[in-house]
Amino acid sequence: MVCRVGKWLTRYNNDLYIMKFYFSKPAGLYLNASSKILSVTVMLALLTGCSTVGYYSQIISGHMRIVIGKRPVDEIVADANVNDKIKHRLQVAQEARQFAIDNLELPDNNSYTSFYDTGRGYVTWNVVAVDEFSFNPKKWCFPIAGCVSYRGYYAEQDAQRYADALQEEGLDVSVNGATAYSTLGWFKDPLLNTMLSRSDPAIAALLFHELAHQQLYVTNDSKFNESFASFVEREGLKRWQENETRKNPQQDHSRMTAELDARKARQKDFIDLLRGTRDDLAELYETDVEVEVMRKMKKQRFEKMQEEYEQLKVAWNGYGGYDNWFSRELNNARLASIATYTDYVPAFQVLFEQSGGSFEKFYSATQEIADLQPEERTTVMDKLVASVQPSGASQ
Repeated sequence: MVCRVGKWLTRYNNDLYIMKFYFSKPAGLYLNASSKILSVTVMLALLTGCSTVGYYSQIISGHMRIVIGKRPVDEIVADANVNDKIKHRLQVAQEARQFAIDNLELPDNNSYTSFYDTGRGYVTWNVVAVDEFSFNPKKWCFPIAGCVSYRGYYAEQDAQRYADALQEEGLDVSVNGATAYSTLGWFKDPLLNTMLSRSDPAIAALLFHELAHQQLYVTNDSKFNESFASFVEREGLKRWQENETRKNPQQDHSRMTAELDARKARQKDFIDLLRGTRDDLAELYETDVEVEVMRKMKKQRFEKMQEEYEQLKVAWNGYGGYDNWFSRELNNARLASIATYTDYVPAFQVLFEQSGGSFEKFYSATQEIADLQPEERTTVMDKLVASVQPSGASQ
């Protein structure tokens, strides 16, 4: 029996699923996208069994639709049939991309100079699963890519079907829609319609996050990768805001500044709420109480988190931007997903300050830690987080 199978590096935001190929292209060999995909397909067909054909096939077909269907941004902006709102957001994205290259020293490789409309709200869906009384995510391991803590799908029904099977095994499971992904420079990633349904600063922040993944990626360490990108996103947005103020000194930026400050404050409140819940539950899971009692106490703690969120909304003058997050089942998998993006942000803040605010020095220092063995890297990062007082102050 012949198996036709392939897989390539893919990043799903809000959770990351990356498959990166660690081999060098021979001198003088330049592959187009189709050739790259064919090469990867053949290579991985030799490394994997037939049982994963369906999964790999949906990765190939999903990404090929984007590769074939994308259009240059310049062409779209010049198209009289495209509405002005889309044109404006594409122009903002191009400005943010150039700002990232010039000011954040992020890669310049023609990513995000094209556009593809997925025709839907998310480009991918990611499955995260953890044990009923744990926050350690299940790992999926792949040839070359290593092990990651989520499994991504281009079709929501496929992701939900897989999640249902895991739930039947007694795991806490979450299916999260993703608005963007990065191939870390292996392909020329396009802008997607799912990336543009947000404010101008939010578009810039997302571009900074995605390009940061092209700057640095560590096999088998999703938390390191995502926290790094989250920090670059945050610091990049701060500098973007400062630059916008300098560019238009006569314009009143007080409203934009106030909105961004309020957004950051709400994000901190949200993360603190989730972290507090996770800490309480982690402590509970270490006890010797009976399973049924623990299950009941777990349910009560999630109910308390829901109540605490309603209280936050009052303090936020009714802002309900996280309503959708709380509308779905609350479980350990939901909290584990958020932790991936935030736990090491304080550590990267410390590294950035130690680098004198220089992105070049910061990337160099980060790379040194990235090159460490996994256990040693974790120890270094945990020490950096612990050095921040009070805990989480740099969030």
